[in-house]
Amino acid sequence: MMIPPDAVPEIVTLAIPVDERVWVPQAPDVWFRPLMLNTTNGQWCNLLRVRKSGVLSRHRHPAPVHGYVIKGSWRYLEHSWIATAGSYVFEPPGEVHTLVVDEGVEEMITFFNISGAMIYLDAADRVVAWEDVHTKIEMCRRHYVACGLGEDFIRKFIR
Repeated sequence: MMIPPDAVPEIVTLAIPVDERVWVPQAPDVWFRPLMLNTTNGQWCNLLRVRKSGVLSRHRHPAPVHGYVIKGSWRYLEHSWIATAGSYVFEPPGEVHTLVVDEGVEEMITFFNISGAMIYLDAADRVVAWEDVHTKIEMCRRHYVACGLGEDFIRKFIR
């Protein structure tokens, strides 16, 4: 089979980077590591790393989300299960959930495959913020400039 000449190259990278600067700060003690940012269909894959306990966010997604826990554990207040290392999580579109990392979890790292957006909600289900692949790219770009990796560092993950 012949590869189309305009096909974008594959991405092969060490998921958990050696260089700490690759992790993009999202909130105190919360980072994400971009793996693939697909601007064509609004999808992104990243690792979420959390080194604190408590509520991270209350949110929903307009499209399905897939997650795989690499290290530590987390849960949603709205469910009785706990996602531990090795767990796969499927989040159906439209479901509101509140991500929590429990006391005693030193570090949580989870791979997420997200399409569409993250829509952050307050307790009354009012939209307070949102993120999509384009806002994620801008967050990365600003961070990589500030930490010395450079503005173009993010380009290797954009498709």
